Amino acid sequence: MAEGTKTLIDRDDIVRMVGRMAHEIVEKSGSPAELALIGIRSRGVHLARRIARKIGEIAKIAPAVGVIDITPYRDDKSQEPAAAVGAFEVQVTVDNRTVVLIDDVIFRGRTIRAAMDAVERLGQPKRILVAALIDRGARELPIRADVVGKNIDIIDGRRVNVLLEESDGVDQVIESRWQGRNQG
Repeated sequence: MAEGTKTLIDRDDIVRMVGRMAHEIVEKSGSPAELALIGIRSRGVHLARRIARKIGEIAKIAPAVGVIDITPYRDDKSQEPAAAVGAFEVQVTVDNRTVVLIDDVIFRGRTIRAAMDAVERLGQPKRILVAALIDRGARELPIRADVVGKNIDIIDGRRVNVLLEESDGVDQVIESRWQGRNQG
């Protein structure tokens, strides 16, 4: 592990957090059959698939899972917005469904706002919930997560990285020195 890096959460805790989040999503949705989970690329996608499997175990109904890359919708990037549907790698029906936007870390709120803009172009969801494995606080925008695995306070100049088996070979949450890349 790099100097200045600290492990905050291990694999077993992540498994428990995903399980709790799935239960909470089922409770808040009202009807698991009307759920559409949308994972924000890249680690939000892995979490969405994990949560969908857990919801399938709990409710005996596997929710639809979509995948979105919100880069074209960011307001803090110097790009022209792409065609709305083009940002969806795997599209789901959102009309009259409870849509759950899932990301690994919520910090400033910009990623979630961009994802909401993208979903809005797909149709009319009954409701949109936000789920994040880690809530870092310190919003720039008035956006909050409805379902949170864990709240973590980290001082300025530090970042929280979620590492997942599917993309990183390990499940853990680490704190490290900020290296210039935006967290949303």
